[in-house]
Amino acid sequence: MRLVFAGTPEVAVPSLDALIASERHAVVAVVTRPDAPAGRGRRLVASPVAQRAEEAGIEVLKPAHPRDADFRARLTEIAPDCCPVVAYGALLPKSALDIPAHGWVNLHFSLLPAWRGAAPVQHTILAGDEMTGATTFRIDEGLDSGPVFGVVTEAVRPTDTSGDLFTRLAFAGAGLLLATMDGIEDGSLDPRPQPADGVSLAPKISVEDGELHWTDPAMRIDRVVRGCAPAPGAWTVFRGERLKVMSVGMAPDRGDLAPGDLAVSKNAVHAGTGSHAVELLWVQAQGKKPMNAADWARGARIAAGERLGA
Repeated sequence: MRLVFAGTPEVAVPSLDALIASERHAVVAVVTRPDAPAGRGRRLVASPVAQRAEEAGIEVLKPAHPRDADFRARLTEIAPDCCPVVAYGALLPKSALDIPAHGWVNLHFSLLPAWRGAAPVQHTILAGDEMTGATTFRIDEGLDSGPVFGVVTEAVRPTDTSGDLFTRLAFAGAGLLLATMDGIEDGSLDPRPQPADGVSLAPKISVEDGELHWTDPAMRIDRVVRGCAPAPGAWTVFRGERLKVMSVGMAPDRGDLAPGDLAVSKNAVHAGTGSHAVELLWVQAQGKKPMNAADWARGARIAAGERLGA
């Protein structure tokens, strides 16, 4: 089939690579978000998907919004059979959805109808789910509500961050998306409606969602840290400034600390929670590089009675 691939971040690149390598399909164009400011100089940088497409000599379309008339006209000229999508980042209007003969097929990183929305992987970890996966479905005008072509499952490991889980799902999902394109082409796949039960929502995670509340139990602190890693990052307040908490460990033998209280030893830093303590492993002070928490504590010369939290 003639394919126009839509995607933006690094997590979409494995799927694009799988489709480019396929002998049954031709990726004739790529749709991605416009170049965005990045780095200290805030210069405009093309998305990872755009960069990969340019390396492969594939036409790249960067509409400000997919409802733009010029974009829809060009997509009509290209006449794709299907438009596979991975983390494109913009809502598709019906006028664009109707152009390809087989519609737009999204690879979503959850087992739908669970975790519909922008941040399914983060919410999977925040909720403490033990199993997740990826789903291919035909996009309709609802929020991740279209009929499903296929799924692949993936266990959530106890130490997984969102970044870890994204990486595994990106590669497992690439195979699923390619198999879905194959099945659509040969007519062996018919999408099935999603069940009405089991719907949950996964809205975008904000910086505010990463704030640690030390009265929460240790398990919740751990999930927020892992769910918000690498972005937007979990954080707390220390001496009136934000302290990024990059990883923690469980310390069930330390139930003697009140929420937010700190216990600093030569090689460890513990913080009290609503249950038992956690050990701070890696932190990043404002304006500083990430560092081992024990090294940070030595440099900060934490005094008795100092604590975390506003």
